[in-house]
Amino acid sequence: MIKKKYLLIICDGMGDLPIAELGNKTPLEAASTPNLDRLAQNGKLGLMYVLGKGIRPNSDEAHLVLLGYDLEKDYPGRGPIEAAGVGIVLQEGDVAIRANLATIDQDLHVIDRRAGRIKDCSAFIKDLDGMEIDEVKFVLKPGTGYRVALVMRGKGLSDQITNSDVHYATEDKIVEHWEGLPVNVIKPLDDSVEAKFTAEVLQRFLERAHEVLEKNPHNGKRQENREVKGNYLLTRGPGYFKQLQSFKEKWGKTACCIAGAGLYKGLGVMAGMDLIEVSGATGMPDTNVGAKIQAAREQLKNYDFVFVHIKPTDIFSEDGNWQGKREFIEKIDLAIDFLEETGAVICVTADHSTPCILKDHSADPVPLLINRPGEFGDGIEKFSEPFCAKGSLGAIEGKDLMKLLFEY
Repeated sequence: MIKKKYLLIICDGMGDLPIAELGNKTPLEAASTPNLDRLAQNGKLGLMYVLGKGIRPNSDEAHLVLLGYDLEKDYPGRGPIEAAGVGIVLQEGDVAIRANLATIDQDLHVIDRRAGRIKDCSAFIKDLDGMEIDEVKFVLKPGTGYRVALVMRGKGLSDQITNSDVHYATEDKIVEHWEGLPVNVIKPLDDSVEAKFTAEVLQRFLERAHEVLEKNPHNGKRQENREVKGNYLLTRGPGYFKQLQSFKEKWGKTACCIAGAGLYKGLGVMAGMDLIEVSGATGMPDTNVGAKIQAAREQLKNYDFVFVHIKPTDIFSEDGNWQGKREFIEKIDLAIDFLEETGAVICVTADHSTPCILKDHSADPVPLLINRPGEFGDGIEKFSEPFCAKGSLGAIEGKDLMKLLFEY
């Protein structure tokens, strides 16, 4: 008996809403996608509410659920996932936090949460890595672009602290219009000595880091080039390391992860997947999506389950760049030319919708396609949000995707 192989392709933020300039079509609907359309015609379509109807997903929570884990029991926090993705081995008692290199003015008001989408922040954070305050050591490593993994290492720490990020006052409260808001002061979320100590030490670190970043010579060069400075760290998602049940133990399938951005690599690591490094996989709009898909074709020979993450669809959405999003979807389509020849069960979907008109995640459902070799499909001619709504899979929740894919 031939063992089934599975390929999951998650196009981050691919779901969208109609755009007037596209004739009231979404970027996916307007894109020329002959390969996706062929997979759709011979496969089954549906819509997916990743975390449930009316819930706006964050990428980390969404991916955890899509891979079949329980959000309440298994979620470790964004920070530990980011840390794992950049190769930081967490120790017992560490608190890991996600950070953005950002731009603030002299009054500590936020100008740009992503510092102009700096492509590499390593030169900015090198002088911060290893800093110590009250016997707490700060370990920093660059992630993709403006992203930073920050780990607090010492005694008596707690992850029950607030975020400095103005967009995420807490992980549950999203501030839509953050431009010009003052950075949030770190505060404890409970009355424990540990939470109070952690909040005070992190706040002092952020203030000291701001002073160091202001003097960084790279910021002088950026100002000369009329680019915004990278002079503050906006933090969110603190958490402790939590070991997940491995994907193989959970689903009985060997698995690998192909991704460019640290968050998704981190999820792969925590789920016990092997990371497949691909040259040119940057997690940015210049990522070599063709090389990632080719790597997936090759790894299907070695693994039962291959998870491929593609980020730029979300980046273009958050910039409101519907032209770029449509064109990148066409790049994805070109890369998956006759992917069904692998003989694998192919699933193409998204972790959340990111409408270009909102420049942010939304609670809208995402398109879902499952193509099984030899199975009679829906015969629907186009892979897009409106056509997926007509598919035989109906509307499902993300927690059921793996069960549906593996036919549990």
